[in-house]
Amino acid sequence: MSGGGYVIDDSARSPDADVWFAMPRGFVPIPLQELMTAAHEPASTSGPLTGLGPVLRWARLLVEAGVVHCCLGLHSDDQTDGGPLLSLFTLAWRATEWAPRSVLAARAATASEEAEHLEALALPCGPAALVQTRADVPAELGLNAPDGLLQVTAYVPCLDGRRVAILSLATTAVEHARHFRDLLRDIAATVSFEDPLPPVSDAPDKD
Repeated sequence: MSGGGYVIDDSARSPDADVWFAMPRGFVPIPLQELMTAAHEPASTSGPLTGLGPVLRWARLLVEAGVVHCCLGLHSDDQTDGGPLLSLFTLAWRATEWAPRSVLAARAATASEEAEHLEALALPCGPAALVQTRADVPAELGLNAPDGLLQVTAYVPCLDGRRVAILSLATTAVEHARHFRDLLRDIAATVSFEDPLPPVSDAPDKD
């Protein structure tokens, strides 16, 4: 699986933005809020959304779980036949009582009793933790995944020590766990809680 260039999304310039991160090539944003609107307005499900009932239910599950950003990833399998691998990236928030960020990261790393892999991360934005788990695939998704769902999660405490950004990659390609850990580790390394973008000038360009 290989990386690529980056494109700045319009949301990065939003005055309401409170976290910034970069996604490598191969990830496509999924409009969760639009899908939720369609799920609540049956008339709008005609046309392009006809037959996407499972997708709408899946979007509802993510929003109910606190997900605020979601991307579908398509990767090349460099280990075997070069076929496509799919993953799902999500970003969610967890509110917490104040604690030093190193403590919050340590708690996150040890909270899961079913962790297959865990490690502490020293990111540019501060301490974090990476945890790998395995879970059953929700029946609503209708996926054929006999080996379950691999989930790699990075817990990145915010600067105020009262929230944790939760970045997750989920895939049925459980045999590629190391690659997805590396990928999420790279994404987590780009996280910033302070706007990293240069200011945009309103002045017209000069010849």
